[in-house]
Amino acid sequence: MAKEEVFIGSIDQGTTSTRFIIYDKHAQAIGSHQVEFTQFCPQAGWVEHDPMEILESVKTCVTKAVDKATADGFNVDNGLKAIGITNQRETTVVWSKSTGVALYNAIVWMDNRTTSICRRLEKELSGGKSHFVESCGLPISTYFSALKLLWLLENVDAVKAAVEKGDALFGTIDSWLIWNLTGGIDNGIHVTDVSNASRTMLMNLKTLDWDESTLKTLKIPKAILPKIVSNAEVIGHIGKEWLIPGIPISGCLGDQHAAMLGQSCRKGEAKSTYGTGAFILLNTGEEVIPSKHGLLTTLAFKLGKDAPANYALEGSIAIAGAAVQWLRDSLGIIRSASEIEELASQVESTGGVYFVPAFNGLFAPWWRDDARGVCIGITRFTNKSHIARAVLESMCFQVKDVLDSMHKDAGEKGETKNEKGQFLLRVDGGATVNNTLMQIQADLLGSPVVRPADIETTALGAAYAAGLAVGVWTEEEIFANGERMKKDTTFNPVLDEELRKKKVASWCKAVERTFDLADLSL
Repeated sequence: MAKEEVFIGSIDQGTTSTRFIIYDKHAQAIGSHQVEFTQFCPQAGWVEHDPMEILESVKTCVTKAVDKATADGFNVDNGLKAIGITNQRETTVVWSKSTGVALYNAIVWMDNRTTSICRRLEKELSGGKSHFVESCGLPISTYFSALKLLWLLENVDAVKAAVEKGDALFGTIDSWLIWNLTGGIDNGIHVTDVSNASRTMLMNLKTLDWDESTLKTLKIPKAILPKIVSNAEVIGHIGKEWLIPGIPISGCLGDQHAAMLGQSCRKGEAKSTYGTGAFILLNTGEEVIPSKHGLLTTLAFKLGKDAPANYALEGSIAIAGAAVQWLRDSLGIIRSASEIEELASQVESTGGVYFVPAFNGLFAPWWRDDARGVCIGITRFTNKSHIARAVLESMCFQVKDVLDSMHKDAGEKGETKNEKGQFLLRVDGGATVNNTLMQIQADLLGSPVVRPADIETTALGAAYAAGLAVGVWTEEEIFANGERMKKDTTFNPVLDEELRKKKVASWCKAVERTFDLADLSL
């Protein structure tokens, strides 16, 4: 006999794969499916996805996850109450509202083809690189959607023609998915949420609406932009052509904001997600804190139409887990990502090797798009274990750089500490299963790192938002994480303080070696 329950579904659309996870009332996963999709690199620094392939990956994941849960005796057809969506942020799509066809591949968040547009704007605008920071909290950078949209408007004839005809729609991946899920060319709903909108460079952080002055300066037509909604409200319903028609879509957050919610981060608490990149966010409550140390001011979440917005300081790292993929796919040093822990554990140190994965430049807190990757300190003594460990350390050093800036921006009053006076970093994402990586992180920070029992907090955060909007959970239940934390694993630092300081100084020297290398001859 089928088990009667209440279920919430979560679409987690990442940089390399899509997942659909079904949660029960106790926020336990009862069915899931994951599909990897293709990443295209047509030129050095260019990274693209096929929007139609992403859409198909969602269809496959929903079908397979529902089938699995049903086969296990769960009555998903009758019990599924809502769907939440979380997605890779900044990745930009423009499509035709009459045909539903994407007019160009999705330009991915780490793509740096817009470098020349950034330089041009920095020269033309009175505020230079920081011209829009006061309104949107973001510097002019290849990272953000507005620059990718400008490139499409300037370089793709199909996009230009569609805009002129009034047939173009712009969105990040959340907008693309919701439009298609709610009917597509048959009255699909064109929206985005405040967290994704905050990453375009076009939304005013205080009004939570598109900034008219920015749109005018960049000559971006407002008509192609989606409506901005909160993270937890009924946005629309799944269309009849999908396996789960009529189910409300009631939660939507960018992946890093979803992870914050999944980790139940209150004001003063921070999380770091280790995926393709690494992303550290500190909840600053209802206060917008401008960064003076290379971080971004952004939305954390807004849990309902009339709910107050929580803001955050964020440090974004372009290459984290992607460096492990590079070791596997480009160098062949490992055959699977999981092998890196065993390889790195064969040595106690990197033997003086420092690796900085500035493949497409450096994000926070450096913001150097002229940087390129370096590996220094190599001797005849160096072997692949030293390099593997240096790759793991590079992820942790970058997180430390961001947290150092975060501590300076937030100050003592802006951070929550435990009874020992320690600031705890909550961690999540696939790479955190690597115990060696987590111990290195604690050692380099000189403070504890806390890993939850369920490390897939991004999908959980989207489920929480969706469930909150339809009454499955209350905010009190979502943020009451005392019981959950009893199952967490804490990594405490054991590295000698003097050695830690020396290693940090060597890392900073290695980072400086990456600057001004973008024009090296091929």
